[in-house]
Amino acid sequence: MFEKILPDLYRIEIPLPKSPLKSLNSYLIKGEERFLIIDTGMNRQECLNEMLAALTYFDVDLNKTDFFITHLHVDHLGLVEKLITESSKVYFNSVEASMIANGSKHEKGWTRTDAVYLLHGFPQEELTTSIAHHPRTNFGLTRHIDFYTMEEGDGLSIGNYTLKCVATPGHSPGHMCLYEPDKKILFAGDHILFDITPNITFWFNMENSLQTYLTSLEKIYQFDVSLVLPGHRSIMNDHRKRIRELEEHHNNRLHEAMAALSDGPKTAYQVTPCISWDFKYKSWELFPSQQRWFAFGETLAHLKYLEQAGKIHSHVRDNQTFYTVE
Repeated sequence: MFEKILPDLYRIEIPLPKSPLKSLNSYLIKGEERFLIIDTGMNRQECLNEMLAALTYFDVDLNKTDFFITHLHVDHLGLVEKLITESSKVYFNSVEASMIANGSKHEKGWTRTDAVYLLHGFPQEELTTSIAHHPRTNFGLTRHIDFYTMEEGDGLSIGNYTLKCVATPGHSPGHMCLYEPDKKILFAGDHILFDITPNITFWFNMENSLQTYLTSLEKIYQFDVSLVLPGHRSIMNDHRKRIRELEEHHNNRLHEAMAALSDGPKTAYQVTPCISWDFKYKSWELFPSQQRWFAFGETLAHLKYLEQAGKIHSHVRDNQTFYTVE
């Protein structure tokens, strides 16, 4: 599905098969001489087919097309390698460009994540299954991309749109939005979503990913925005109301984590089933391993936040990290 939003600005809905996200919102801006695509989809045939159909419909020449990727998750980044030409620029935040260059999202990154997750109670067999089925294992980049790195305040001009880069780390270490100040448009990536909540998980690159995310929300709260173009689901306009809802969502999740520890020490894995998750499954036991992996990462981020706030403490016993309110 694709639609016109404003003059020379279009949304292309890219399917994400078998994903709770359902689809990605890719945005196309037409200029007089070049085109800009913001986020692309996973590196899989279903995504490529829909993207190429849309580009044909809008008469887009990929030899005259550049790309802006909001962050490194494969549903936003993966497909770009199938779309770029020798004349394309791929604009990307410098933080995550460096991570990819250093291998943090490949084998090295998995190994480091494995060690942390195992230490916090995630079972080895389930971890192996989760990684085998993870989107970044199967639908990410397969070759080197020469990114054109961007920093806070850098600008992009395409047609009648003048875009400014806004660093919004939290959902990922280098997440970056684009803001059009004259038209008051925010290309929000996964920083602000309206029908679902962005996953805030554990990252080596952020000491406290939840606090970082909340700080980035407050930063965007100050912006004058009339139209929010998120990475998934519905397009909305009241970003300030949604930011307050997202803050309340995480406050509730923090209270649930605290309540889970009220009857004694637990690992992050033991706390995870005590959190309210918006999935169709009736019980934690029915969650697929991959969804347990995502839920666990978010639980760990919330426990780290509480620990840094001095509300809980951790200790290691028998090669497992336990959290307690005592």
